[in-house]
Amino acid sequence: MANSIHRASVLQSQLFFQPRVSFSSKDRNSIPRKSNLLCFASSQMNPVRSELSFCIGTHIIPHPNKVDKGGEDAFFVSNFNGGVIAVADGVSGWAEQNVDPSLFSKELMANASSFVGDEEVNYDPQILIRKAHAATSSKGSATAIIAMLERNGMLKVANVGDCGLRIIRKGQMIFSTSPQEHYFDCPYQLSSELVGQTYLDAVVSTVELVEGDTIVMGSDGLFDNVFDREIVSTLALHTDVVEAAKALANLARNHSMDSSFDSPYSLEARSKGFDVPFWKKILGMKLIGGKLDDITVIVGQVVTSPSTTSEEIQGTENIGILDEVQRTDKVEETERLVS
Repeated sequence: MANSIHRASVLQSQLFFQPRVSFSSKDRNSIPRKSNLLCFASSQMNPVRSELSFCIGTHIIPHPNKVDKGGEDAFFVSNFNGGVIAVADGVSGWAEQNVDPSLFSKELMANASSFVGDEEVNYDPQILIRKAHAATSSKGSATAIIAMLERNGMLKVANVGDCGLRIIRKGQMIFSTSPQEHYFDCPYQLSSELVGQTYLDAVVSTVELVEGDTIVMGSDGLFDNVFDREIVSTLALHTDVVEAAKALANLARNHSMDSSFDSPYSLEARSKGFDVPFWKKILGMKLIGGKLDDITVIVGQVVTSPSTTSEEIQGTENIGILDEVQRTDKVEETERLVS
């Protein structure tokens, strides 16, 4: 959750999509969490060469003050080709304009999900961002990241802002995205405004993956509160992707509520000149603590696709936050959808 809106003006725009968010009454007094396991196999199998796909676990924990509406993050996953994963984080500063920051991020992800197989997109995450952004009419802005896995193992990533992605291979982090910021706590963001970032501002990366690689994607609620070394060590303890996603989200939540934890966020704040008053520094004090935020975690393991027909995977084409949030009457349960 970024706090600052980067804008020159605020434009009126028509709401195109507003998902309904509902939680069961038994969870009203607790932070709802949702986990899922999604294993995707390619629908077009090559009998000679093994093809790669994702087995994905997800976990979301809304900001404590935003439980009723499910937070302002959104994500989707798809089994198209080798698999597609994406996260968007609504910019909270829009609440000062009496605008729900979650509307833009959720519509953006809904549009991205619908364009995954579009011929013009041609499996290019940067073009997918362009089309999804152009189709989003809600007022607001969001950071966003999309990663698309080809069956030959090539992962294409496009990122605008401070959502992130890490790739871990044999216990070592081999790839990490870098956040884009105008200034501290004001990331690059796709917006309903004329002046703002577009798909052309996305950082685009291509990484060749192999079987056994693990991908961690998340909103800044994860990466502001959990160090990369903690991500690696947590994955070493949890081979199941659902349990790994849940463990990382819970770790981020615990750090975010710990005023004595010297978090990645507090380290960055001090590096940008934000700190306690000088007299406190003399006493050896410094600015520390986690950052309360929505937390979205997607963990994907790269697996060899089993022999599967297209008929066997129908019904798992596009599964994402917009569908999952509407089914949160089973909070804390794990649904297993294996294609």
